[in-house]
Amino acid sequence: MFPLRFEVAGEPVEVRVNTLLNAGYAGRSQQDVAAHVAELAELGVPAPTRTPCLYPVAPYLAMQADEVPVQHGRTSGEAEWALVVAGPDERDVLLTVACDHTDRELEVHGVAWSKQAGPDVLGRRAWRLADVADRLDELTLTAWAGGERIQRGTLGELLTPHFWLGELRERGLLAEGTVLLSGTIPMDGGVDQFAGDWRVELGDPTTGDTLACEYEVRRMPEPVA
Repeated sequence: MFPLRFEVAGEPVEVRVNTLLNAGYAGRSQQDVAAHVAELAELGVPAPTRTPCLYPVAPYLAMQADEVPVQHGRTSGEAEWALVVAGPDERDVLLTVACDHTDRELEVHGVAWSKQAGPDVLGRRAWRLADVADRLDELTLTAWAGGERIQRGTLGELLTPHFWLGELRERGLLAEGTVLLSGTIPMDGGVDQFAGDWRVELGDPTTGDTLACEYEVRRMPEPVA
């Protein structure tokens, strides 16, 4: 597995991913989450037994890629933030932008399976979580698919990074090399998520700084079978 490399306050930080986790159904309002679960159930997506969820994903799926190969036309990303545990100290916990690229055809058979069918694309820059801890709810998440804005919200809509740090600590997973993606915010209505490119931004209105990740979606050749 190749290590992830981040620029943090102008300095390089390298992290070899040992544990990769995707949070799901992770909205701050679990009442809204329950409504979303009901909507997905109508589309054939199996309902979870509890929320929020935490899906272990193969560590090699954490990548900083410019291109994501896919097998068919019904895959799409999601605007998310990611926690990266880069060392043993509290100052070593990083926050960056991420896009969880998911196979929507496979999702109706099992969310956990669909998470294994596409990568988690992370940004190449990160902030130290401690440096933005006083304004986390103000940070913005925005996604574009095919050049059209598809998501826009704030971290205040999602369970907090500190909630997930507590979950990791409780499960013995708060260790160097752990990466956790946050789950996503709602999509705008009437948009086409099955696009040929994705861009996600994590913005800090206080400083004007923005972290971004973006990639092209490339359809692979049909199988010869």
